[in-house]
Amino acid sequence: MFKILAACGAGVNSSHQIKDALETEMGNRGYNVQADAVMVKDITEDMMKNYDLFTPIAATDLGFTSDVPVVDAGPILYRMPAMAAPVYDAVEKVIKESGKG
Repeated sequence: MFKILAACGAGVNSSHQIKDALETEMGNRGYNVQADAVMVKDITEDMMKNYDLFTPIAATDLGFTSDVPVVDAGPILYRMPAMAAPVYDAVEKVIKESGKG
């Protein structure tokens, strides 16, 4: 299982759209992923240790340094395949590099 943390300002709409899109697309590509959606302000250093990838809607300063790879997932929200495909490809690359693919 590859675990993804999706985050946005409120943790209600955008992060859930990213979560659903990543679970669907990565599932279609044959990967077993689980994504969680949260508010950026609620992310802690300890929380990040439970994830393999962080997918915020934009560049985010968490106030700490994490070793978890980051992929900006904002373009998924435009619902334009040409913009979302590079995000999905970047996520797939991280999954493959993790050895959990």
